Amino acid sequence: MAISDYLLVIGLGFLWHGVQIIWVGGLPRQLRSAAKGVAKKGSAKSFMLFWLDQYSWIGIGLSFLGAGSILIGVIK
Repeated sequence: MAISDYLLVIGLGFLWHGVQIIWVGGLPRQLRSAAKGVAKKGSAKSFMLFWLDQYSWIGIGLSFLGAGSILIGVIK
Protein backbone atom coordinates (compact mmCIF):
# COMPACT_ATOMS: atom_id res chain seq x y z
CA MET A 1 0.00 0.00 0.00
CA ALA A 2 1.16 3.49 -0.79
CA ILE A 3 1.31 6.32 1.74
CA SER A 4 -1.70 7.95 0.10
CA ASP A 5 -3.78 4.85 0.89
CA TYR A 6 -2.77 5.05 4.54
CA LEU A 7 -3.60 8.76 4.64
CA LEU A 8 -7.07 8.05 3.25
CA VAL A 9 -7.77 5.31 5.78
CA ILE A 10 -6.43 7.27 8.75
CA GLY A 11 -8.21 10.42 7.56
CA LEU A 12 -11.53 8.61 7.32
CA GLY A 13 -11.06 7.29 10.86
CA PHE A 14 -10.24 10.74 12.25
CA LEU A 15 -13.16 12.29 10.40
CA TRP A 16 -15.57 9.58 11.58
CA HIS A 17 -14.57 9.97 15.24
CA GLY A 18 -14.57 13.77 15.07
CA VAL A 19 -18.06 13.90 13.57
CA GLN A 20 -19.34 11.47 16.21
CA ILE A 21 -17.92 13.62 19.00
CA ILE A 22 -19.52 16.76 17.54
CA TRP A 23 -22.81 14.90 17.11
CA VAL A 24 -22.85 13.81 20.77
CA GLY A 25 -21.27 16.87 22.39
CA GLY A 26 -22.53 19.55 20.01
CA LEU A 27 -20.62 22.67 19.15
CA PRO A 28 -18.62 24.39 21.87
CA ARG A 29 -20.31 27.31 23.57
CA GLN A 30 -17.79 29.70 22.00
CA LEU A 31 -19.19 28.92 18.53
CA ARG A 32 -22.90 29.02 19.39
CA SER A 33 -24.88 32.20 18.86
CA ALA A 34 -27.53 31.32 21.45
CA ALA A 35 -27.35 32.32 25.10
CA LYS A 36 -24.35 30.74 26.78
CA GLY A 37 -24.74 28.71 29.95
CA VAL A 38 -22.95 30.31 32.86
CA ALA A 39 -22.32 28.61 36.17
CA LYS A 40 -20.87 29.66 39.49
CA LYS A 41 -17.07 29.49 39.55
CA GLY A 42 -15.81 26.25 41.09
CA SER A 43 -19.16 24.46 40.91
CA ALA A 44 -19.76 21.02 39.44
CA LYS A 45 -21.80 22.58 36.61
CA SER A 46 -18.93 24.86 35.56
CA PHE A 47 -16.60 21.85 35.56
CA MET A 48 -19.03 19.94 33.34
CA LEU A 49 -19.46 22.86 30.93
CA PHE A 50 -15.69 23.24 30.65
CA TRP A 51 -15.16 19.58 29.77
CA LEU A 52 -18.05 19.50 27.31
CA ASP A 53 -16.46 22.46 25.52
CA GLN A 54 -13.07 20.71 25.50
CA TYR A 55 -14.67 17.53 24.17
CA SER A 56 -16.32 19.49 21.37
CA TRP A 57 -13.06 21.22 20.42
CA ILE A 58 -11.36 17.81 20.26
CA GLY A 59 -14.10 16.68 17.86
CA ILE A 60 -13.57 19.72 15.66
CA GLY A 61 -9.82 19.15 15.67
CA LEU A 62 -10.17 15.49 14.72
CA SER A 63 -12.60 16.40 11.94
CA PHE A 64 -10.21 18.94 10.43
CA LEU A 65 -7.26 16.57 10.82
CA GLY A 66 -9.23 13.82 9.08
CA ALA A 67 -10.40 16.08 6.27
CA GLY A 68 -6.84 17.30 5.75
CA SER A 69 -5.46 13.77 5.66
CA ILE A 70 -8.10 12.73 3.14
CA LEU A 71 -7.33 15.75 0.98
CA ILE A 72 -3.58 15.07 1.04
CA GLY A 73 -4.18 11.39 0.33
CA VAL A 74 -6.35 12.21 -2.68
CA ILE A 75 -3.85 14.73 -4.04
CA LYS A 76 -0.91 12.29 -3.74
